[in-house]
Amino acid sequence: MRDLARAIDAAGKVTIFAGAGVRHARDEVLALAEKIGAPVGHSLRGKEWIQYDNPFDVGMSGLLGYGACDDAIHDADLLLLLGTDFPYDQFLPDDVRTAQVDIEPARMGRRTRLDLAVVGDVGETLRLLTPQVEAARSTKFVDHMRKKHEKALGGVVGAYTRDVEHETAIHPEFVADQLDQVAGDDAVFTVDTGMCNVWAARYLSPNGRRRVIGSFLHGSMANALPHANGAAFAARAAGSDRQVVALAGDGGLSMLMGELITARHYDLPVTVVLFNNATLGMVRLEMLVDGLPSFGTDSPDVDYAAVAAALGIPSRRVTDPADVRRALEEALAQPGPALVDVVTDPRALSIPPNITAGQVRGFAAALTKEVLGGGMGEAVSMARSNLRNVPRP
Repeated sequence: MRDLARAIDAAGKVTIFAGAGVRHARDEVLALAEKIGAPVGHSLRGKEWIQYDNPFDVGMSGLLGYGACDDAIHDADLLLLLGTDFPYDQFLPDDVRTAQVDIEPARMGRRTRLDLAVVGDVGETLRLLTPQVEAARSTKFVDHMRKKHEKALGGVVGAYTRDVEHETAIHPEFVADQLDQVAGDDAVFTVDTGMCNVWAARYLSPNGRRRVIGSFLHGSMANALPHANGAAFAARAAGSDRQVVALAGDGGLSMLMGELITARHYDLPVTVVLFNNATLGMVRLEMLVDGLPSFGTDSPDVDYAAVAAALGIPSRRVTDPADVRRALEEALAQPGPALVDVVTDPRALSIPPNITAGQVRGFAAALTKEVLGGGMGEAVSMARSNLRNVPRP
């Protein structure tokens, strides 16, 4: 503990990266951040516990990430990993001194370099650590990262949530942002693996009462609706009328469509918001990054609202962005299951906060192959769909 305190005191710039292990240590993390002037980034599983009402928040890292978290991690003199087993080592620095606090010894140092390790509960550790560290003499680093974060939120993250009510095709970012605004303050959101993870990570606002549940450890597809049905059963057993909302992709829903029958049979108050782009968006993105044109990722254009209606579930298919908010409000007001089938832009991509040279080369190679293969129109359409979403210095 003393070694960690000395390392923090010796570092001019400290960044905290928090995971799910800070669930019961929120106050302790913020107290340490305030004392040492540290920006606080987080993983997806840590987001709901540490982001809200956090004056030191700089967002998420990773392909799903946003904000200034990546800059804060790489520009630090010391990176302090708290309760996180963040697996995407390509987004973690190998040239920044790193300390890790975790209750599980097997997680120590298995993702990135490790200079200092403290095995223990995050809350208990920080209660002992914080009194031992010196107060920061300057808040220049955290202030700079906060400004970067605010700029990023107004750029990449906010690109398709403003002035888009009359633009077609519907951008999924707009749908997620509208859902965030109309859903309940204690809603339970379940999210499909893939692009729905991205939209949930960037646009659903935690507040200490909301939950976001997904297959975050396993990455299993088609999890949103089964998770939502389970959450609705649990809420019913507890005598709660808590909203349960499934952010589902058409790929995931098509795999376990029978779960719609379950929701209808038990009259579960589950609202399914379907991001229907008739493609496996995350797979498509991964192929583009690796320099491969999309192949085998498209699926049939299915009217899932009609499928739900055939099962007796109130449903609506939305193709006009001006209708999105009303459709969501009406679905959330239903006493039982409901489905909103939103036809979204299949070319919309999740652009990470920092694009590497390798990713640029991959995109360029993939688009070149698209053009040489006769897909000039597809390449132009993809550029148009994402031009506003490209990070700018």
